Amino acid sequence: MTEAVETLRTWVRESKAIAFFGGAGVSTESGIPDFRSTGGLYHQEWKYPPETILSHTFYKSNPEEFFRFYRAKMLAPEARPNAAHRKLAEWEAEGKLTAVVTQNIDGLHQAAGSRHVCELHGSVHRNYCEKCGKFYGLDFILHSTGVPRCECGGVIKPDVVLYEEGLDGGVMNDAVNSIARADLLIIGGTSLNVWPAAGLINYFQGTRLALINKSAVARDLSAGLVITDPIGEVMAQL
Repeated sequence: MTEAVETLRTWVRESKAIAFFGGAGVSTESGIPDFRSTGGLYHQEWKYPPETILSHTFYKSNPEEFFRFYRAKMLAPEARPNAAHRKLAEWEAEGKLTAVVTQNIDGLHQAAGSRHVCELHGSVHRNYCEKCGKFYGLDFILHSTGVPRCECGGVIKPDVVLYEEGLDGGVMNDAVNSIARADLLIIGGTSLNVWPAAGLINYFQGTRLALINKSAVARDLSAGLVITDPIGEVMAQL
């Protein structure tokens, strides 16, 4: 165990209100690839970059292609929580962790047992009819073809935040309050490139800030601890 991990263990032990802010790197260790990591075959199959396909404009103008990409790249029903998800749920059960703020849409934090999860970008497990509002689960989308439609005829839209769409105000307020009340903020598995989500960490008023990410982040956080290892491996040691 490195000195930095040992220090983080001490911080966690002494903390009474931990908040966790996480991104795609938390889920990659569960086998869910970051959709920006397109791979060599990507452009042979998709004519547009993922940020274009996952935009509100593209969803409305080319729903067939949107859902083809969405099912192929955004859904991973076989994924299971990893050590990071499980450790965060354990801390919450112990009363040490007050909230998980996540940019991920896979629901793995809840699958691990976390209860207070601020899903900034929504969830693949919630889908709703744009016409009548009826909700559908993940299985319905997985087993549908083309553009999924409700029994009323309306298009069923994933309850995820697309590019060009705003974040949910209630979720944002919950995240802000959770981070502001924390005495320890752990940022993990994110390069802090996605705004406005990345700006939430500016509300942290505590003195202990830890960053766990395999690569450098997009901004200088003046973090007291910086650990450049896979977050699952780090969390398994805490």
